Amino acid sequence: MAKLTIATRESRLALWQAEHVKSLLEQQGHAVTLLGMTTQGDQILDRALSKVGGKGLFVKELEVALEEGRADLAVHSLKDVPMDLPAGFELACVMEREDPRDAFVSPRYASLAELPQGAVVGTSSLRRVVLLRAQRPDLRIEPLRGNLDTRLRKLDEGQYDAIVLAAAGLKRLGLGARIRATFDPTEMLPAAGQGALGIEIRSGRGDVAEALAPLAHQSTWLAVAAERAVSRAMGGSCSMPLAAHAVFSGEYLRLEAAWGEPGTAAPLVRARETAAIADLGQAAALGAEVAARLRAGGAH
Repeated sequence: MAKLTIATRESRLALWQAEHVKSLLEQQGHAVTLLGMTTQGDQILDRALSKVGGKGLFVKELEVALEEGRADLAVHSLKDVPMDLPAGFELACVMEREDPRDAFVSPRYASLAELPQGAVVGTSSLRRVVLLRAQRPDLRIEPLRGNLDTRLRKLDEGQYDAIVLAAAGLKRLGLGARIRATFDPTEMLPAAGQGALGIEIRSGRGDVAEALAPLAHQSTWLAVAAERAVSRAMGGSCSMPLAAHAVFSGEYLRLEAAWGEPGTAAPLVRARETAAIADLGQAAALGAEVAARLRAGGAH
């Protein structure tokens, strides 16, 4: 049995995720400690991530800890992990997915449809911006940064009429009661990897990969691999207004993606494809095919 150190961000949600992995590894007989860290993504709150380096700002310091040997693995929300990891790192495990949907959170209104004309909705996700505008072009959509508790506090202070968050984070922290409605994926298609946890290690750490193997969930891994392949083929940046979501039905994986143009009235470009998927190579090929269909429809 191994002695393992997990590098983690220090937000309440990140610590929950790391503690969850710690508990599962301890059940396997391993001795596990946490190394809490504050990342650049946690520190820069006055600008959109797309303007200051993307979601990779949430993982860079954790990768340094892995490289220096201060940690053996890092636990991430998979939607925050860049599509291509730096040389010397690998995604060693993808765990079973929580609810991948977006959640509508508001102290006054029960759903998006109930919001009055011109209501203020908070989100800093370009994906959510274009999907919200496709349904309610009358809304004022304002930036919203910070960890989950910070975002909820800003809502409760009256800075927004409603905010949109990932349902998974709220449920993991026992805040499911804050969800007034969950968006059907057909109207608010989730981000690639949303709701799934990914575990990153240094390449060549077969001992750590072996310890993580019992935590992996193969169908989730294949689904998110297809979603991430769409994003990779489209450029792989968090500054992209891209959604991608895949669901298994038996051996067949149905992958759907959507692309919008922020600041324009252009309609969403949508694409979908279904294929029998049994390995990561097939999942990547499906994602590339859907990305090609998006580009053929006008996405760029």
